[in-house]
Amino acid sequence: MFQQFKNIETAFKHVRLFTFVLIAAAMAICCYTVTESYKMVSKAQGRIYLLANGKALSALSAERKDNVDVEARDHIKMFHYYFFTLDPDDKVIDNNIKQALYLADATAQKQYEDLKENGYYSSVIAGNISQQVDIDSVQLNLQNYPYYFKYYATEKIVRPTAIVTRSLVTEGYLRNVSRSENNAHGFLIERWRILENNDKDLQKR
Repeated sequence: MFQQFKNIETAFKHVRLFTFVLIAAAMAICCYTVTESYKMVSKAQGRIYLLANGKALSALSAERKDNVDVEARDHIKMFHYYFFTLDPDDKVIDNNIKQALYLADATAQKQYEDLKENGYYSSVIAGNISQQVDIDSVQLNLQNYPYYFKYYATEKIVRPTAIVTRSLVTEGYLRNVSRSENNAHGFLIERWRILENNDKDLQKR
């Protein structure tokens, strides 16, 4: 009889040990599943999809501080592209200038108004002139805010009789603003001014 009780007690110990092991294994599996699920969700949230020309393109999101240099340089590049890319078409000029003015403050507006008052855009249209700008380099100081920059580029003016190449140097400051459809990088150019816009070369056509 005592032997029977001993066997029952041993069996109960085995069952209890097995139950504890089973519970511990289940908890470990649950913890692992939750951890992996959290990682997968975080990874999925870090991936975004952009729709371009009807195609979904995958991209990875990142903190703004990780991309300040790249975004700031692209903002500067795009502003100058829109401001200085002209064709003998008043709608093209208006659209480009409008887009440029979203990226800068009143100092750019003042430059535009001065050029317009002096008849620059009218002469572009009347003379069938095209103008484009190719960036050479951008000096950008991210140590102090607002961020100072100096922009170096080559400006090409195509006239019916000649092609004029100019050296273009500008400077200004960048401050943070809210992102929008018209200002994707969330910067605004302030105190912008043209330091140099001189002829370098003239080619007859």
